[in-house]
Amino acid sequence: MEEQLGEVLDNLLGMLLLEGSYEIEEMDENFLVSIETKDAGRLIGARGESLDALQLLVNQMVARRVGEGSPAGEFKRVVTDVMGWRKQRESELKVSAESWGKQVLESKKPLDLEPMVPWQRRIVHMAISEMKGLSSESIGEGRDRHIVIKPVVKS
Repeated sequence: MEEQLGEVLDNLLGMLLLEGSYEIEEMDENFLVSIETKDAGRLIGARGESLDALQLLVNQMVARRVGEGSPAGEFKRVVTDVMGWRKQRESELKVSAESWGKQVLESKKPLDLEPMVPWQRRIVHMAISEMKGLSSESIGEGRDRHIVIKPVVKS
């Protein structure tokens, strides 16, 4: 699968006329693709939307190349990162989630966050789940889907 992934990345980056390099790292459950380029802004986009679209496209193209004739379990999800943006965003979200959690614990009032894409909501949910006295849930649909952090009411 790593070979097919490399071919897909070469083709996509070539079509986008982007100069740079990438590194593929196989993890237990997925592949991590780290892309280095001077034109990172084009690949990341506003709030990471272009990066999410690139990741979706890469996963679909690799899945098609790996094919249905392959043994079950051969396909692994591909996570893309450009210039360390995704990793940095994860760290920022964890710190922010702690701050938001403390705010809710102090005010004892629910806090509605701005809409986020699924992988960002997951990081916030995981951080809140580690804090005592708090719960979180995603509400809304599509682009308006966001997290509400709530104090746990003891009965």
